[in-house]
Amino acid sequence: MTIAQTVTGVPSDSGREAAVATLIVDGQDRPGIVESIASVLGRFGANIISLDQYSDDPDGGQFFQRTEFSVPGLSAVLPDIDEALSSRLSDGFDLRFTLRDTSAPKRVAIFASKSDHCLLELLWRHRRGELPVSIAMVISNHTDTADEVRGFGIPFFHVPSGGPDKTAAEAEHLRLLQGNVDFIVLARYMQIISAEFIEQVDVPIINIHHSFLPAFVGAGPYAKAKERGVKLIGATAHYVTEDLDQGPIIEQDVVRVTHADTAVDLRRRGADVERSVLARAVQWHSEDRVICHGNHTVVFA
Repeated sequence: MTIAQTVTGVPSDSGREAAVATLIVDGQDRPGIVESIASVLGRFGANIISLDQYSDDPDGGQFFQRTEFSVPGLSAVLPDIDEALSSRLSDGFDLRFTLRDTSAPKRVAIFASKSDHCLLELLWRHRRGELPVSIAMVISNHTDTADEVRGFGIPFFHVPSGGPDKTAAEAEHLRLLQGNVDFIVLARYMQIISAEFIEQVDVPIINIHHSFLPAFVGAGPYAKAKERGVKLIGATAHYVTEDLDQGPIIEQDVVRVTHADTAVDLRRRGADVERSVLARAVQWHSEDRVICHGNHTVVFA
């Protein structure tokens, strides 16, 4: 059980007033879970705005639920709701839950390299109020996007990361990130993330990968796709784990291509898919719509 830090009386970047909370619950399925949660929220005068649930097996399988609710004086009453849920859900239920005041947008750091399409898509959506996040910083191993990022009013940090030894670069990353972000997005950041970094940073990391994993790994993926004569190209957004490009998948999409498309055409169309898939994954994560279970996800989109 966790209760997220809140900021009282402050609208989110999307302009929504500070009166809404999200509740994520998962654990072993059994009768009475939904009723128990609703009764606790009802005790505090909460109005349930939306409720999504899923069970992978109604006979003792895994249960998942996302509830969005509002309640008068949310910031003041949220600790009491947390305590009541802890008491109720520990009474005969094997459940975990996370409760968050959505008036405090999640803080994100974006990592990028030379390619700017995914990075700029996130910055544009954020400026338009479509991503309910606070972008704390952009970190890059190149300076190509520095002026564009600063034009959005976002701090830019250049951290070189050449050669096989990434120790110094990752130490600087950790110095910048620790205590300042709730999750990280790799917006076509073309560097390997070490297992040590993943463990030490201790926040979710979202990556965007061209194609369906693990096809066309390495450099020049769209040239390789052209050589193979593919008919579909796509992108996969997933959480980062120690196993390279094998983490839980959040979102995927494809577009159809033909023999007439050049490698340049494939790259252009692939970039369109990459940025839309990544943007959806970041939005869903920031809105507490993704629940990880083992190496897969339940997404209440």
